[in-house]
Amino acid sequence: MTAGTGVASIAVCALLVAGCGADTGATATSSNPQTLTVLAAASLTESFSTLAADYERSHPDVRIALSFGASSTLAAQAAEGAPADVFASASSATMATAVKSGAATNPRSFARNSMTIVVPPSNPGRVTGLSSLADPSVTVAVCAPRVPCGVAADAVFRKAGVTVTPVTREPDVKAVATKVRLGEVDAGIVYVTDARASGSAVQAIPIPPANNTTTDYPIAVLRQSQHPTQAQEFTDFVLGPTGQRVLAEYGFAGPR
Repeated sequence: MTAGTGVASIAVCALLVAGCGADTGATATSSNPQTLTVLAAASLTESFSTLAADYERSHPDVRIALSFGASSTLAAQAAEGAPADVFASASSATMATAVKSGAATNPRSFARNSMTIVVPPSNPGRVTGLSSLADPSVTVAVCAPRVPCGVAADAVFRKAGVTVTPVTREPDVKAVATKVRLGEVDAGIVYVTDARASGSAVQAIPIPPANNTTTDYPIAVLRQSQHPTQAQEFTDFVLGPTGQRVLAEYGFAGPR
């Protein structure tokens, strides 16, 4: 992973490497589980951690190793043949990178997300909406232009007709939320689900629907998967009733 990219694992990192190179002829059991490596957008940290735990409980012969980060970084890793089984992206555009390289096929949308403004609980910048972010005295954090949350933030600014000059452009949405939680900036643009995950550590200021943007989250099995059958089963789990219920609990909208 690149610097600044958050990484979390349900399985020990050593298992991530060993599992990806495992002999596909070996029989997985609860005492010798098969490890599936899932590359997932940072905004899926909480929901996919829960999904992975739920899946492992119902599939004791499988362990899910989750690697979270900016979708653009993960797409590039997948395209370069990084050892992984599934890729879950925060935008169709970044998934297209993996598809174009041949690393991913037949992606399917499993969720949608939209954007919101977040500020520290005390709202030191007295932010009331998007127009407040154009004030040079208000410090704003957004994602880097190449990652989905940065693309979405820039789209929001264009729709609203405001010119915002961020003081920092972070590698992923979790980094933006952290800047706000720590009071290092007056405001940030994050996904609705990340504002929800931050709880009382931030105050969310809704973006009007006319100025907001929605991003689709696609998921696909990777060509380099050593366990394509199990990878497809996990993908189907995310798309199925249990996966959709968990995603809704974390604030995601259903797929189109």
